[in-house]
Amino acid sequence: MHRRDSTSGIELLQVASTGAKTRPSLGTTALTRESFYRFCEAILGKIKSRPHHIDRRIPPNVVLSLMLHRSAYAMRGLLKTTLLQFRPRVLFLGSRVVMRNATMCHFGRSVTLETGVMIDGLSQQGIVLGDNVSIGPHSIIRSGSMNTLGEGLVMGSNCSCDAWCFFGAGGMITIGDNVIMGQHTAFHAETHLHASTEIPIRAQGIEPQPITIEDDCWIGANVTFLGGAHIGKGSIVAAGAVVRGTFPPFTVIGGVPAKVLKSRLQPADQVLVSRDLQ
Repeated sequence: MHRRDSTSGIELLQVASTGAKTRPSLGTTALTRESFYRFCEAILGKIKSRPHHIDRRIPPNVVLSLMLHRSAYAMRGLLKTTLLQFRPRVLFLGSRVVMRNATMCHFGRSVTLETGVMIDGLSQQGIVLGDNVSIGPHSIIRSGSMNTLGEGLVMGSNCSCDAWCFFGAGGMITIGDNVIMGQHTAFHAETHLHASTEIPIRAQGIEPQPITIEDDCWIGANVTFLGGAHIGKGSIVAAGAVVRGTFPPFTVIGGVPAKVLKSRLQPADQVLVSRDLQ
């Protein structure tokens, strides 16, 4: 007969040859659970090309459900890259993902585009996402139109942005490795020309202005980057900031307009960084 173990969530087969039920020992159950976790970690590590840890507080049946969910993402990505890019690859796609001008989009390994993401590759440099990049639900990446071709976007490896982010890549947007971005982060890498008062602003054209975020930065929720922003390595941008201009590495930035609030470095480290920048 069968019985479901309520503590582990794993169905255990109990065979009764004489009417008595045989129950696995707690040690055997724990070993089975651990083997399952390690098996899943090995699969994820292979996909991501780096060690992957699963929190042991997550029940095994939930882990299995998540693995099946990711498998569905992978199958959807394989189908869509085959049809739109003519080069099948492992790309994890949520539902209702829109890829326009997909042949101008370039994805690294294990890229995830969550539900409702829209990416338009139409640009001079294309849209490039590095390994293990995750784009949150309902985020938009676009750079221009047929009459005004934008420059594009390059995002390094191991970056992630949360839901409802916007990347307007009229000018070049360059994001380094290991950058994390909160909800509603917005990039506007262009400005509208407005010198004439006789011509509507929308008819005066735009001026591309690049935005650069260096490696290992943490961007809080609702941050807006305007054209010309350059954030140094290892910096933190506080939630709600409006950022324009150049900021040194390892600083905490915040406010409207954004300014340096403090340094993450000890005084001795600040001297070394200053020498490196010279």
